[in-house]
Amino acid sequence: MTMKEDIAIRARQIDEIIMRMMPDITGPQKTIYEVMEYTMRAGGKRLRPMLMLETYKMFGGTSKVIEPFMAAIEMIHTYSLIHDDLPCMDDDDYRRGKKTAHVVYGEAMALLAGDALLNYAFETASNAFTYEEHLKDAAKALKILAKKAGVFGMLGGQVVDVEMEGQPLSLDEIEFIHKKKTAALIEASMMIGAILAGASEEQVQTIKEISRKVGVAFQIQDDILDVIGSEEELGKPIGSDEKNQKTTYVSLMGIDQAKAEVEELSEEAKSQLSLFIGEDKFLMDLITYLIDRDN
Repeated sequence: MTMKEDIAIRARQIDEIIMRMMPDITGPQKTIYEVMEYTMRAGGKRLRPMLMLETYKMFGGTSKVIEPFMAAIEMIHTYSLIHDDLPCMDDDDYRRGKKTAHVVYGEAMALLAGDALLNYAFETASNAFTYEEHLKDAAKALKILAKKAGVFGMLGGQVVDVEMEGQPLSLDEIEFIHKKKTAALIEASMMIGAILAGASEEQVQTIKEISRKVGVAFQIQDDILDVIGSEEELGKPIGSDEKNQKTTYVSLMGIDQAKAEVEELSEEAKSQLSLFIGEDKFLMDLITYLIDRDN
């Protein structure tokens, strides 16, 4: 079995967990449930909940307390994509090979669906508090989820990205955006997995360092693919960074330097992760795939 096939199988298993927690499409407000489900079913590799689950298992976690957080992180990620695609942002018509929410349902309903998924993510994550033996760790995990999704994390990075659009950026400014806009949710995923499994504070901090490197490398690779990838493989338009006059690591440093940075971050992250990995090597393989992917 190839890594891509293995990921696809695990993604379907994660989908079952996520969709089980989605609201039924009924009631006067059923349109919003329909848009939420449309976007959640639009595909994707479910990499964030997969990273969360594998980190949880790596530290010995076995409870289903992880499942509400797995669903929540994917809902937050999906809401961010809905808003990214809006005409007032990147104005993209396709995501994961399907028409984006605002194209199918209109801009207002797409905006509301993003809002709905963000709110519903925390409603879903709060279900972890029904596991009384994990109350303290669930509280820590919820705090991480809120911070990494908000103004100190993903949202903060998006603000700087939007404000600086069309302006030349320094390498430090690009790295700030990458660490916040992209790496923050990957940090949240792996840190929550470690916390819920009972990892020590020192171990959680090491996981934070690893996941930040993974997240930055992931975003640089995404910027590389926006230049050299194909729309068919990526399931979304290429060249959007150039269209939106965004300064990226690639436009600033060039393809070769960008690839070298991805490789350096990847090796550092995997070297640190090797201290925790036991017999199950899937998490290491997943991180390698995540950084080195071609779609």
